[in-house]
Amino acid sequence: MSPLLEANDLVRVYAGRKGLFGKAVPVRAVDGVSLRVNRGETLGIVGESGSGKSTLGRLLLGVDPAQGGTVQFDGQQLPEAGTQAWRALRARMQMVYQDPLAALDRRLTIATQIREPLDIHRVGTPEQREARVAELMRAVGLRPDQAGRYPHELSGGQRQRVVIARALATDPDLLVCDEPVSALDVSIQAQVVNLLRELQGDGRLSMVFISHDLKVVRNLCDRVAVMYLGRIVEEGPSEELFANPQHPYTQALISSVPEPGRALDSRVILQGEPPNPARRPSGCAFHPRCARATDICRGQVPDLIPVAPGQTAACHHVTGARATRAA
Repeated sequence: MSPLLEANDLVRVYAGRKGLFGKAVPVRAVDGVSLRVNRGETLGIVGESGSGKSTLGRLLLGVDPAQGGTVQFDGQQLPEAGTQAWRALRARMQMVYQDPLAALDRRLTIATQIREPLDIHRVGTPEQREARVAELMRAVGLRPDQAGRYPHELSGGQRQRVVIARALATDPDLLVCDEPVSALDVSIQAQVVNLLRELQGDGRLSMVFISHDLKVVRNLCDRVAVMYLGRIVEEGPSEELFANPQHPYTQALISSVPEPGRALDSRVILQGEPPNPARRPSGCAFHPRCARATDICRGQVPDLIPVAPGQTAACHHVTGARATRAA
């Protein structure tokens, strides 16, 4: 079966800020990323702040234009943003933003905002739209008496539920969630994650879940892609990747997640800060922080190679023999 979403060699470059006396240095926020999302699957994208996760999410929906590469949705090339074909396709692909208050219009009631996609895409009759709004509010755990409230009258968790309800209004095939729980407290996080898990139940909805919270990603995602400075450095099935990470960066990320009974001295502590994206290190971008780095790491960019069934990693020190044996 063909994937619902497929991206090949995506590139997004931003013009960097010009210094007092120097030239503006371009920033390659996304640098040759390829991935796929199968129907009914949830793909997690993780990495530090500045790794390009959010930019990648916008590229996948066509919200930001890519300077290189292609995105195919349901076997067709993604139309150019702003065109009539792209607007029509947005009924099938929606986004849940990190900051629900910024994503909502403070002047409109929540029922009006949940109904807005139905009005834009002219889904059903006015009566059917009203019924759909009531159905969506029940589905995300909002009470009927909250329909006439404004965003500032709701809690953070309730606002995020409104954003999710609005994204689901047109019954999309794909949901891109950009850090949807990072601004919420732990109890509300659990409620939103449980809601997203329930939405996975019938297997019709595919998701791209962007987050730096590895515990949530492990709990929710079928596969995980790890990003570092605009590139994917490891990808694979969630359980396999968390149980047997191959890339040194992935190992450090996973070791930072607290687990009962695990000694603190087993953590992999990264040295230094993430490099400036405008001054990407040569070779493997991770080598200045990697304890295993050698001359080849400083001079040559590693390719993603198979390390286990369905799992790939971009590291010169994942041996070819092991990769061949696991492939």
